[in-house]
Amino acid sequence: MSTFYQDIATPVFLSTFFSWFIAQLLKAIIGIFRVSTKSHRGFLRRLFWATGGMPSSHSALVTALATSIGFKESLSSPLFAISFFYAVLTIRDALGVRMAAGTQARVLNQLIARLAGRLDLKIRSVKEVNGHTVSEVSVGILLGFFIAVAFSNL
Repeated sequence: MSTFYQDIATPVFLSTFFSWFIAQLLKAIIGIFRVSTKSHRGFLRRLFWATGGMPSSHSALVTALATSIGFKESLSSPLFAISFFYAVLTIRDALGVRMAAGTQARVLNQLIARLAGRLDLKIRSVKEVNGHTVSEVSVGILLGFFIAVAFSNL
């Protein structure tokens, strides 16, 4: 009978988790240097909840998942095909849809601010979702791929 820890201590799980965690950690470290917030709370918030930024943790996670499944199950397995297309869909969403939604939210917030100022109203702004640039996604893909290769060959 296996334990919970034996079940999750697989190359697929570990490479996927560490790809996400390392990408988020790098994003938090980079964020500290870009924004002058030095608080522990700001670092932890950026570590666990930040979206957008360098590198893309979404891209790292799904790339590691597909790559490690490819190593474990083979590239011809249905599970690899599912994880591959899930990765493509997620990466496409990070690049396009989320970026467009963030741009629209920024413009909408500018309009809300102008309208609120003119009419002396309190209007709550819309949350601006941060999408990713091509370089942020590319670094995430490379990070996920190499971490999955490392865990799959241990």
